[in-house]
Amino acid sequence: MRGTGRSLSLCAGLVLSIATVAIICEGGKITVQARCIDSERQALLDFKQGLEDYHNTLSSWTSSEEEDCCQWRGIKCDNKTNHVVVLLLGARRDHRPDNIGHDYSKYFHDFDYYVIEVPESKFGGEIGSSLVKLKSLRHLDLSYNDFSRIPEFIGSLTRLRYLNLGFNPISGTIPSQLGNLTRLRFLALDRADELIADNLEWLPRLSSLTTLKLGTLTLSKPADWLQSIKMAPSLSSLELFECYFPYKVATSSLSHINSSNSLRALVIKHSKFHPTAIPWLLNVSYNLVNLTIKHSEIIGPLPNSFDSMRSLENIDLKSNKLEGGIPKSLGNLCNVKSLDLSFNLLNDTLHLIETLTGCTAKSLEILYLQGNELVGSLPDLSQFSSLKELRLADNKLNGSLAESIGQLSNLEILEVSSNYITGVISKAHLQKLSKLKGLDLSFNSLTLNFESKWVPPFQLFSLKLSSCKLGAPFPGWLQTQVKLINIDISKSGISDNIPDWFYNLTPKLINLNLSFNSFKGILPNFPLRYDIYPVIDLSSNQFYGSVPVSLANASALIISNNSITTFKLFLCTEVSDRPTTFLDLSNNMLSESLPDCWMHLGKLRVLNLENNKLSGNIPSSLGSLDQISTLRLSNNSISGILPSSLKNCSLLRLLDVGQNNLYGEIPTWIGDYLTDLIVLHLKSNRFYGSLPLSLCHLSDIQILDLSLNDLSGVIPRCFHNFTPMIHGVHDSDSSAFVDGIDASYIIDQSRGYGRIFVNYEYITWKGKNYKYDKNLRLLRIIDLSSNKLSGEIPTNLTNLVELVQLNLSRNNLSGTIPESIGKMKLLESLDLSHNQLSGKIPMGLADISFLTFLDLSNNQLWGRIPTGTQLQSFAASDYSENRGLCGPPLNVRCCGDGELQETSTSCETGAGRNVEEDDEEWVDMSWFYMGIGVGFGIGFLGTCGLAWYFNTSWRRVYFNQLLNGRRWRTSKYGARLRRPL
Repeated sequence: MRGTGRSLSLCAGLVLSIATVAIICEGGKITVQARCIDSERQALLDFKQGLEDYHNTLSSWTSSEEEDCCQWRGIKCDNKTNHVVVLLLGARRDHRPDNIGHDYSKYFHDFDYYVIEVPESKFGGEIGSSLVKLKSLRHLDLSYNDFSRIPEFIGSLTRLRYLNLGFNPISGTIPSQLGNLTRLRFLALDRADELIADNLEWLPRLSSLTTLKLGTLTLSKPADWLQSIKMAPSLSSLELFECYFPYKVATSSLSHINSSNSLRALVIKHSKFHPTAIPWLLNVSYNLVNLTIKHSEIIGPLPNSFDSMRSLENIDLKSNKLEGGIPKSLGNLCNVKSLDLSFNLLNDTLHLIETLTGCTAKSLEILYLQGNELVGSLPDLSQFSSLKELRLADNKLNGSLAESIGQLSNLEILEVSSNYITGVISKAHLQKLSKLKGLDLSFNSLTLNFESKWVPPFQLFSLKLSSCKLGAPFPGWLQTQVKLINIDISKSGISDNIPDWFYNLTPKLINLNLSFNSFKGILPNFPLRYDIYPVIDLSSNQFYGSVPVSLANASALIISNNSITTFKLFLCTEVSDRPTTFLDLSNNMLSESLPDCWMHLGKLRVLNLENNKLSGNIPSSLGSLDQISTLRLSNNSISGILPSSLKNCSLLRLLDVGQNNLYGEIPTWIGDYLTDLIVLHLKSNRFYGSLPLSLCHLSDIQILDLSLNDLSGVIPRCFHNFTPMIHGVHDSDSSAFVDGIDASYIIDQSRGYGRIFVNYEYITWKGKNYKYDKNLRLLRIIDLSSNKLSGEIPTNLTNLVELVQLNLSRNNLSGTIPESIGKMKLLESLDLSHNQLSGKIPMGLADISFLTFLDLSNNQLWGRIPTGTQLQSFAASDYSENRGLCGPPLNVRCCGDGELQETSTSCETGAGRNVEEDDEEWVDMSWFYMGIGVGFGIGFLGTCGLAWYFNTSWRRVYFNQLLNGRRWRTSKYGARLRRPL
C-alpha cells in the first residue's frame, strides 16, 4: 500500500517535457508511451494532402504540435523507437447474418453467404511519395480504396513486412521495384482493374514472402511466371483471382522447372488457363496441402497426375468443365479430407467413387459431387468410415438408396436431392446416423415410412423433404427435432391441420416451407422471435381467414393460392423495424380495398397481390415503398388513376397493374422517374389519350404491354431508344443485375445470403396467355393492340432488331408496312391485323426465319405475297380480308406482275382467278383475245355490208320496222318490248 501511495504521489508531481514521450499514470503505475517523431508527422500530413478523403476519416490528422500522430486513426508507433510502424487505411469490414451462427452455415450450403464491405473509410487520389520518410514502416494496408496505380517508390520501403493494395481499381504494369522488399511476408494485389506483367522476375527476390495474392492479372510469358513461382524460396500460399494465362505452355519450357518445396496452398478462382498449364498446376509442389482451382473453366478429363501430391488434404475443383470420372491417382492420397468436384460435367457412373477406395477412403471426410451428370445407383459406401458430409444432389442417379448408407456413423450431412432415386426410406437407413445434422432427400420419388412415434437418434438442424411422400397425417416424429432451423416439407402429400406442438418449433426457424400440400384451417399464428427473420412459404394450401400480425417478422412471406380474405390488420399494425422484403398474397380471396398504411413496410422490395378481388383506389402510401423493385396488382377491381406518389418508387423494375379499372392518361412521370423499368404492364384498363413521349426514357424496357385500352394518337418515333431491344442483354452484362434484381430474379440480400425468387410475367402469345419465368429475361415484347392508335408505323421501329414479339393489331394504323422490317431477324410473332394498312407486303418479311405467328388480315394490302418458306406456311386466314393479296397460301392466282387492277373482276383485267392444282404460272394472253375480237368484228361487218348492198328485200324490211317504231316501249331495266295492238 505504501508503494502504491508513493507511485501516486510521484505521478501527481511529475512534469516531464520530452517531445517524443508521453507519461501515463493508471492505477498507480507509470507507463511511457511513444509520441511520433516530428518529421514523420509532417510526412503523414504531406501524404494526407494527396488523398481524397471521401468520408473525412482523417479529421484527426492535424498540424497541431500538441496532437500526437501515434494516436491518429490508422497509425501505430513503436513504443521503443517512436517510429511509425503501421499505416492502416483499409476499408473492409466483414458482416455475417446475426441470426445464423457460424456453426450453422454448412447446413445452408444452397445459400451463398455475402461478405459485405462497409466503407467506414474510403480514399482516392495518389499514394504520396512522402511515405518514403517513414523508414520503419512495417505494415501498410491501403485495401478497398480507389487508388489507380502502384507507385514505384514503394520498393524503397524496405522494412515492410505486410503490403495490402487489394480491392483497388489499379491498372498498368506491376513495378519490378517490388523485388526490393526482401523482408515482405504478405503481398496482396488482388481484385484490381487490369494488371499487366510480362514476367514475375521480381518474385524470387522476395526471400521472406509467404503469402501472395494477385488479381485481374494478364501474364504474357507462361514459362517465366511458372519458373518465378517455383523459385520463390519461402512462398507457402499463392492466391490468383481473375488472372488470365492465355498462352500455350510448351512441355520443353517446363522440363527444367522443379516443383516447389515451400508452397502449401494454391488457390485459383475465376481465372483462365491454357489447358497445357493444368498438369503443371496439379504438380506445383510436393508439399501442397490445399489445391483450389474453381470457377476457372478447366476443360476435359481431370489428369491422372496426383501421385506426387501425397500431402494434399483439401482438393477443390468446383465449377469448372471437368468431364469423365475421378482419376485413380486420387485414391492413393492418404491425407485427403475434403474433395469437391461439384458443378462440373462429370458423366461417369457413381461407381467412380470406388476409385477412392484406397487409403483415401479412410481419410475422406467431405465429398461433394453435386451438380454433375453422374448416373447409376448409389454404391456401397460403408468403407468411407470417416465421411461426414456427402452431397450428390443435381445428378441423374437412379435406383434405391441402399441401407448401407446407415453404416456411416460419422455422417453429419446427407444430400441426394434432385435425382431419380426411388423406393422407401425406413428407419434402417437412418437408425445409426446419430451425428446427422442435415438431411436433404427432396425432389426424388421417395416414400418415407416412419412411425409417428418414432424417436430418431439424431437432432437435425436442416430437413428438406420436398416432393417426398410423407402421408396424409402431419409427420409426428418431427416433434422430437427441437433444434431445427430449416424445414421444407413442401409437395409431400400432407392433408391435415397444423398440430399444436409444431408451434414450439417455429421460434427458431430461419426457413419454413409447407407449400403445395393440403393443410387446412385458419392461417396459423406462428410465434416468431423478433430477432430472427425467417422465410415462410405457406402457398398452395387450403388456409383461410386473415394474415396474423405474428408473421410480420418474416423477411419473406408467401401465402399465395389459398383462401385468405383480409390482410389489413397484418399490414396496418405498427411493428417496429419490419424486416419484410417479399410479400406474396396473390391468388387468394382478398375482397377489401387496398389498405392505406404501406409506410410500415419500408424495406419491401417485392409485392404481389394479383388475382384477387381488391377494389378501391391505389393508396398514396404505396409510394412510400422506395425500395420496391417488383409491384404486381393485376387482375383485381382496382379503380381510379395511378397516384403520382408512385414516382417515388424509382427502383421499380417490374410494374404490372393490368386487368383492372384504372383510367386517365398514362402519367408522364412513369418515363421521367421510373427509368429502371424492365417490364411495364398496363394491359386491359381504361387508359386514354396519347402515348407520352416520356416513355421513350425507359431505356431498359424489355416488355411494354399497353394493349386493350382506349389510347389514341400516333406511335412515338422515339421507341428506338429501348436499348435491350436493340443490343440485347446478355448474362455477362452486369447492367442486367442492378441491386440484386433483373427481369427474372430477385435476391433477398437483407438475410445476409442469396435467396433467389423467380420473377415471371404472363405473355399473350397467339391469343393465349403463357407464363414465362426463367426465360422472361430473354423476351423483348411490344404490345399496343386493341387501342385507337392512328398514323403510320414508324420506320425506326424496325431498328429494334432484338424484338421477339410485336403486336399492333386492332388499331387505326394506316400507311404501309415499313420496307426495313426484314431487319427484325428475331421476330417470332407479328400481328398487324385489323388496321388500315395498304400497299404490298415487304419482301424482307420473308427473310425472318424465326417467325412462327403472323397475322396481316383485315387490312388493305394488295399484291403478291412474297415467296419464302415462312410466309407460305401460314394459314390463308392470316392474309384474309385484304384489298387484293394473291399467291400462296391464298387460293388466288396472281395476274401479271401481281399488281391490283381496277376495272374488272376477271383475271383478264387483273383481279385474279382460281389457282389450278398444279399451280402453274399464269401467262398473260389478253393480246391474243383482243386480236380475235377485232378480227371477228371486221369480218362480221364486212359480210353484213355486202348482204345489205345486194339484197333489196332486207332493206325494205328494215325501213318498215323503222316506221312502226312507235309500237315498241322500253322497260325499266332497258329491254325493248312490243306494244299491244
